Amino acid sequence: MTGAERIRAAVAFETPDQIPVIAQVFGHAATLAGVDLQDYLRDGQLLARCQLAARDRYDLDAVFALMDVGVETEALGSVLRYRPAGYPTVERYAITPNGDGIDQLPLADAATAGRIPELLEATHQLRTALGDEVLVIGCVSGPLTLTAQLMGLEAALYLAIDAPERFAQLLDIAAEFGRQCGCAQLEAGAHTVMLFDPVASPEVVPPQFYRELALPRVRETLAGLRSAGACFTWLHVTGNTQPILLYYQEAGADLANLDFSVDLQQASATLPHICFNGNIKPLAFVEASPAAIAAEATRLVTTFGPRRGFILSPGCEIPLEARPDNIAAMIAAARHPETSAAVATRELG
Repeated sequence: MTGAERIRAAVAFETPDQIPVIAQVFGHAATLAGVDLQDYLRDGQLLARCQLAARDRYDLDAVFALMDVGVETEALGSVLRYRPAGYPTVERYAITPNGDGIDQLPLADAATAGRIPELLEATHQLRTALGDEVLVIGCVSGPLTLTAQLMGLEAALYLAIDAPERFAQLLDIAAEFGRQCGCAQLEAGAHTVMLFDPVASPEVVPPQFYRELALPRVRETLAGLRSAGACFTWLHVTGNTQPILLYYQEAGADLANLDFSVDLQQASATLPHICFNGNIKPLAFVEASPAAIAAEATRLVTTFGPRRGFILSPGCEIPLEARPDNIAAMIAAARHPETSAAVATRELG
């Protein structure tokens, strides 16, 4: 089977020839190639070349046409500060703390705003190079996350309390812009688009807040992506999402990313018909040894591989400074679990 076939089989609860791996290699691809991260985040062709090089280095089942979570807010008028050794941060929000600017958001064609054309170029380049052999994955920010990126998290939460109708209006705008961005990525060649919504985490907002305000809009966004041709829908919320996992089926998620703080046994019981990926601690790719990564990856493969609806991955993005031998150790555990287990046992005792 190809990498793309393995992932699609797992999402459909079919039996792949081996456990698929989604190594969430984003900016690490630039580090690996010795490329300046800021160039990587602004140049679609360069991003594609780095992702292809990472795919060859690690034997990846999927690559990512993904820049950073500032892409959409920048396209809508926020000003970012680009840093030499990290992802950009918002220097000036498009929306003021009291909500001024919501009605003036430049809701132009998402495909032509800000860096999105470069992102679409990267998507096109990756799909052209890889066809259907390796999954090409795009990304959009979830409605809560984009809302927070447009005005700041604290200001957004105060707006939800003080002016709920205005907050709902901004959420609707964020959800629609995310849907447009995702559909543009699918049209450019992405097989699917990950909906990344870290602000929806129960560690940030209460589960009831999520159910009432985020869930309806997430459901609409995922449905829109499915209608636009996504081969499956993928919901990625960071942190301990156990309190909101019961809403994932209602949201229409086919694949659920589970962070390292989630108990996968409990999650499996909550999500009996939804494939999940996870959940090695991302920082372990920097701090741990290849043997330790191999041991944890082998444990996950052995425990959850028989479920069929399981994809091995880190709990979130692999850090920029991750050790390449640790990433290779995770992938080897899926490709050759018995060999990896023996190596881990020998080296760790």
